[in-house]
Amino acid sequence: MRRFVLLSIAAILSAAIAGCADKAPEPQGEQPIRIGLVAKSLGNGFFDAVHKGADEAAGALGAQVIFTGPTTPTAEGQIEVLNALIAQRVDAIAVSANDPDALVPTLKRAMQRGIEVISYDSAVAPEGRIAHLAPSSDELIGQTVAQLAAELAPNGAGKIAVVSATPTSTNQNAWLAELRKALPQYPGLSLVSVVYGDDVSDKSYRETVALVKQHPDLNVVISLSSVGLVAAAKAIEDQGLGGKVHVTGLGLPSELAGYVRNGIVPKFAIWNPIDLGYAATQIAVRLARGESAQQPVSMERLGTVTFDTSGIGAMGKPFIYDASNVAEFEKVF
Repeated sequence: MRRFVLLSIAAILSAAIAGCADKAPEPQGEQPIRIGLVAKSLGNGFFDAVHKGADEAAGALGAQVIFTGPTTPTAEGQIEVLNALIAQRVDAIAVSANDPDALVPTLKRAMQRGIEVISYDSAVAPEGRIAHLAPSSDELIGQTVAQLAAELAPNGAGKIAVVSATPTSTNQNAWLAELRKALPQYPGLSLVSVVYGDDVSDKSYRETVALVKQHPDLNVVISLSSVGLVAAAKAIEDQGLGGKVHVTGLGLPSELAGYVRNGIVPKFAIWNPIDLGYAATQIAVRLARGESAQQPVSMERLGTVTFDTSGIGAMGKPFIYDASNVAEFEKVF
């Protein structure tokens, strides 16, 4: 009897152990690399296209993109979203900076916690990031917009003005400096004013209206901001100045196709923001997996990028959009 009881207890224990084994959790697979992709602001068509490219790259690499940004293009807003990403312990952050210096303390803290940090589009100061992916070189962008202005001014001569984003925007200031350097190649052009629309449509519109009232003989308005370019085109249209004042600069085909067709923006330039998001994510994921920015880094379908001693690498050069090709590209971004 005692032997029967012992055997019964052993059977019950074996069954219990087997039951526990059946309920044991399956081993978890390796978590995907998570990339915090930070825009200058949300609701901006340029960064929506960047997000699209980032998701494409993440899908190819088995990574995950957390796309975020402030509602208005301020450093304070970006610091808030960066702190949230640090709290989520993402593996890497890629940010287009609203201010080159203000983000540095927050990004330093991110790097101290093992998060790889790069900037793209608009650079963070070197001490706040590992590398910066420029969509093109500052020199090529400045030369391109100067060339566009010369082509649109009557006989290559006339008065031009610039609508930029914020006075502290790293990339806008660099492009403006290179535009000024390129202008001596076009002695007929005279830069009469630079105004700032803060990458906000309403303010960019008002600044453009003020420009044409202050300079009634203005020939070309250049916007170095995609938001500002649309706003400037709308302002010229509303003022009834189409055909007299041309608008050009850096913008998106989907937002400018109508203005190309009606002649207010006969031609403009931009790199492909889908490619920019794709490239930034490729780089961020590879750095998070242990690759070094001191060696050429693959961007897969876009080739490789080599970062210089200051950690800056260029993706490519701007592309010109006009009536011959804008219809094709407006369906893309």
